[in-house]
Amino acid sequence: IFEFVTEEGLSIDMAQPETMTAIEVDGPIHYLCRKDKQRIENGRTKFKSRLLRQLGWSVIHIPYFEWDALTDAATQEAYLQSKTKGE
Repeated sequence: IFEFVTEEGLSIDMAQPETMTAIEVDGPIHYLCRKDKQRIENGRTKFKSRLLRQLGWSVIHIPYFEWDALTDAATQEAYLQSKTKGE
């Protein structure tokens, strides 16, 4: 399901409601860049993740900079499998 909305009104990029698994595809707007160029999640993104976890959801983040570094479908598939393993 794409753009799932919880009963509480939280929007999730992709969700599997049966297992309460949320996948958030995080673009540049979800990050702040430190002086050392390290990217860190902004407050809004952290807060939403905390809310979802408090509601019983497992939250998987797919950062744009990790996804963009993947060169082909096989590495993308392996990446997604590693992110969702155990969910």
